[in-house]
Amino acid sequence: MSTSAPRASVGAVVLTMNDRPLEFPRAMASLLAQEGIDLDVVVVGNGVVPEHAPPDVRTVELPENVGIPEGRNVGAARVKGDYLFFFDNDAYLPDSRVLARLVAVLRNNCRLAYAQPRISDPHTHVTLRRWVPRLCASDPTREGTVTVMAEGVVLVRRDIFDQAGGWPGHFFLFHEGIDLAWRMWNLGHTGRYVPDIVVHHPATDPARHSTFYRLNARNRVWLARRNLPRPLIPLNLATWILLTLWRVRDTSARRSSLTGFQEGLRGGHGERRPMTWRTVARLTRAGRPPIL
Repeated sequence: MSTSAPRASVGAVVLTMNDRPLEFPRAMASLLAQEGIDLDVVVVGNGVVPEHAPPDVRTVELPENVGIPEGRNVGAARVKGDYLFFFDNDAYLPDSRVLARLVAVLRNNCRLAYAQPRISDPHTHVTLRRWVPRLCASDPTREGTVTVMAEGVVLVRRDIFDQAGGWPGHFFLFHEGIDLAWRMWNLGHTGRYVPDIVVHHPATDPARHSTFYRLNARNRVWLARRNLPRPLIPLNLATWILLTLWRVRDTSARRSSLTGFQEGLRGGHGERRPMTWRTVARLTRAGRPPIL
C-alpha cells in the first residue's frame, strides 16, 4: 500500500521597515493563504516595531536597521522548516499553490539547493533582466540551471543554507544572492529557475537607493575576495570595472562606484572560503564563469 509523502515544512521570512502599508498586508495575505505545506512565518522589523502584521504571526523587532541579508539571517534562525522561503514585503503570490510547487521542484532533485520562480510586475507583466538569474536573460520563460539568484523571492533548503553559512550579513544590501549561491554550488549543489511558477513584484530601480553605486561596488569586491581562487579575483574585478565604465555614464555615479570599489579593497569582506577549481568548472559549464 502506497503512502503519500509527508507535508513539507516551510519557514518564511519577511522583512519590514513599515514603509509599505498597502503592499505589506497584501504580501502577508498571499503568504498565509498557501496550501499543501506546513508554514511557519516570522516578520522581522529592521530597526522598527513591525506594523500591519497579522495578529497570529510572530514578529521580531531589531533595534537598528542591520540590512537585508542580516535581517533575513535573524528571521531564518527563528522559523521552523526543512525549507526557507525569503519573501520581499512588496511581492505577492498569485495563487495558493506557489510554495507547494516550489517545494516539489526541490523534492524531485536532491542536488538542488534553491528554486527561483519567475518574478513579474503585476501590472505590466514584465520580468526585468536582473530578475532572471542567468546571463542570457532575453527569454525569461526559459527554464534551466542557474548559478545566482534573485534573493527577494527564493526557496532554499535549510540544511544547505546553514552549511553555506547563510546570507553574508555584513553586505547590508546587494550581491548577497550571488554570494549564497556560489557557496551552495561549492558544496556540490545547484539552483533551478522555474519560470512557470510566477510571483508578482513591482518593477523598481535598485538605483533609487542613495547608496546603490557605493554598496554595489564595495560588495562586488567583497564577493570576489570571499569566494574566488586568488588568480580569478583580478579578472573578476577588471571585468566589473570595464562593464561599469561602459554602462554608467553619470559622473557622480561613477565617483560613488570608485569610492565603493576602494572601500572593498581596504578589507572587511569577512571569512574567505574560496571555491574549488572544480566549482569554477561547474559554474562555467552551467553558463556563467565566475569572472562575469
